[in-house]
Amino acid sequence: MADKKAQLIIEGAAPVELPVLSGTLGPDVIDVRGLTATGRFTFDPGFMSTASCESQITYIDGDKGILLHRGYPIEQLAEKSDYLETCYLLLNGELPNEEQKAQFVSTIKNHTMVHEQLKTFFNGFRRDAHPMAVMCGVVGALSAFYHDSLDIKNPQHRDISAMRLVAKMPTIAAMVYKYSKGEPMMYPRNDLTYAENFLHMMFNTPCEIKPISPVLAKAMDKIFILHADHEQNASTSTVRLAGSSGANPFACIAAGIAALWGPAHGGANEAVLAMLDEIGDVSNIDKFIAKAKDKDDPFKLMGFGHRVYKNFDPRAQVMKQTCDEVLAELGINDPQLELAMKLDEIARNDPYFKERNLYPNVDFYSGIILKAIGIPTSMFTVIFALARTVGWISHWKEMLSSPYKIGRPRQLYTGHTQRDLDK
Repeated sequence: MADKKAQLIIEGAAPVELPVLSGTLGPDVIDVRGLTATGRFTFDPGFMSTASCESQITYIDGDKGILLHRGYPIEQLAEKSDYLETCYLLLNGELPNEEQKAQFVSTIKNHTMVHEQLKTFFNGFRRDAHPMAVMCGVVGALSAFYHDSLDIKNPQHRDISAMRLVAKMPTIAAMVYKYSKGEPMMYPRNDLTYAENFLHMMFNTPCEIKPISPVLAKAMDKIFILHADHEQNASTSTVRLAGSSGANPFACIAAGIAALWGPAHGGANEAVLAMLDEIGDVSNIDKFIAKAKDKDDPFKLMGFGHRVYKNFDPRAQVMKQTCDEVLAELGINDPQLELAMKLDEIARNDPYFKERNLYPNVDFYSGIILKAIGIPTSMFTVIFALARTVGWISHWKEMLSSPYKIGRPRQLYTGHTQRDLDK
């Protein structure tokens, strides 16, 4: 893997030879671990040029618009697979055969229930608390309810914890929503698919059980697939960092949820709806498009372009098709959704946006779909966390299955030098 060398020339010091590592895809990486022997570190705020780990799970090429899970393009997984197959792939490295899938689905369904006492835990939260605040607290508390399999050095315990998290997150997310509405929490049903079960627990009540629309269930499943993992982002790195200390898996996932809560990370689709509120009406679009083009104006079109994908977001085209299917199924006459579709049309045809690759991204369409289904914006990031849990726990398992060190970033200290108290 390290067949090349790089040489670092430091004025007044002997050259430092550093190995150059090559992965199966992506740029070569200079291994700077040997720098510590020279008493020097690298300086990389935000870790934008630093590979913090070696991984075989997800690969992204932002310039080419490529997203691969274990080598499979995200577009193919969204078209030909389902969320639980994608979960199996992320966790185990290969897609399941029929027997493996049946066993995996059965195991997940047998773990969808949560400890009955967990319902009373919700009573400690205000009804108007933000759903992410409740989600973070409840997931972190799972280690107090499921402490029989918390030996992180035991591969079987790691597998059980992973299954529990994937299975219980839809139940917990729906419980968070029901608690905020003051409605009875719905038990999961083993006769439904993963996405159908989530929609059942979200929108049905004990006095009225409505059938789940196949179109909406399919859309929900695609949202889960498209958010399942995204390489070493802020929340995944947080899960790995927490895990490197030996923390239990539920604590690590709660840490990931806390990182995802940040508006710069998981709140993007919520920001899309807030932007549509600000624009207000189709008649105001031209004014706000002009503001977006004005570099001196602070207004920004949310849900357009992507920090990682410099060409196009490979997940967006799948979401666009799904969005069209959902809106056609529901036949919604919603001014905000009409406004969103008009913005979509303008961005796809206006030379200003095309030249800068400011195409609608996955957050733009997922926000519209979730609103159309009837999910409030405060729940958007909760659903993101639900879908991303399998990615987080896959990275956590990968890290623990091979030698690792506790994360300990260095710093460039610019504070006071030593000084003494003068009294």
